[in-house]
Amino acid sequence: MDDLHKIKNLLIFISIILGFAALYVARDLFLPIMIGLIFALTFSPVVRSFARFGIPNLVSAVAIILGAGLTLGGASYLLSGPVSEIIADAPAMGVELRHKLQDVIASIEEVKDASEQVEEFANGGDSSNVVAVKQPSLLAFAAGSIANFTALMILGLIFALFILASGDMFYDKLVEAFPNSSDKRRAKNTARDIERQISHYFLTITLINAGLGVCVGLAMLAVGLPNPVLWGVLAFALNFLPFVGGMFGTLLCAAFGILNFDTLALGLLPAALYAFCTTFEAQFITPAILGKRLNMNTVSVFLTVIVWSWLWSVPGALMAVPFLVLLKVICDNVPSLSILGNFLGAKSLAENNA
Repeated sequence: MDDLHKIKNLLIFISIILGFAALYVARDLFLPIMIGLIFALTFSPVVRSFARFGIPNLVSAVAIILGAGLTLGGASYLLSGPVSEIIADAPAMGVELRHKLQDVIASIEEVKDASEQVEEFANGGDSSNVVAVKQPSLLAFAAGSIANFTALMILGLIFALFILASGDMFYDKLVEAFPNSSDKRRAKNTARDIERQISHYFLTITLINAGLGVCVGLAMLAVGLPNPVLWGVLAFALNFLPFVGGMFGTLLCAAFGILNFDTLALGLLPAALYAFCTTFEAQFITPAILGKRLNMNTVSVFLTVIVWSWLWSVPGALMAVPFLVLLKVICDNVPSLSILGNFLGAKSLAENNA
């Protein structure tokens, strides 16, 4: 029995490793599927609500997908002008930022020169065999990544359209796959719970991020930072990335603040306001609105973001928390996974029972 138990655990471990390898290698295959599934789970209750009023699933699904596509396309078009200007002025802005931070950069250069001298000494003073590899420009890499993600997003939305238009067909297939009535009931309840929690999470987070974007835009307008609408939209989009989004937005505000204000203190004020808004939202607003059921512990969220960012880069970071919510709901409905569900939650079993 002990040998069989060890073999079973080994097979489970090997299956997990192979699963991660498959997700890493075939990201372009799995990413639109994940996008479509999460989008379908988010809007399935909406389609079902329309069906109660006699609206066919196909009609409501097409309306939702077209609305999402037009919203994303319209926002991209409206922001393309300011973004294009920033990209065009990026070289001059870089020179000006370097000039304003010349004292800080000088200190960094001294540390860099010292490290290069140590490396040269470690290599025996021979640096002739160092080969420089030319990397693609940042703008070219970003443009390629955006184009690739846009194509995958379109495929995901098309996949979501087919799922939403099919109604409850997948739920019926899932229930039919289980042999006895108790398993059928548990599978149906789990599927409904996943749909309800994912929909509640995404719709709530979208509204919270929209409110955060309005607050950030007004804050940037109050301090006189150019393009406050752009900063509001940027805060809305970046806040879907846990941890990383807030830090990246703060750094961008710091850079543009230093460029647009005369003193360093005034230049860092937009970054301080951005950091305050995102921190207040993360620590108070989101936990209060989402409630305890979807309140994950910070360690599990951080580990999930790291793993999915490694697997799928920025799209993976966007998928991390929805995947964690899905996994948490499954663990809450499957008794054998209760230990994992307890680890993912913000409170222990003893605190929940109390």
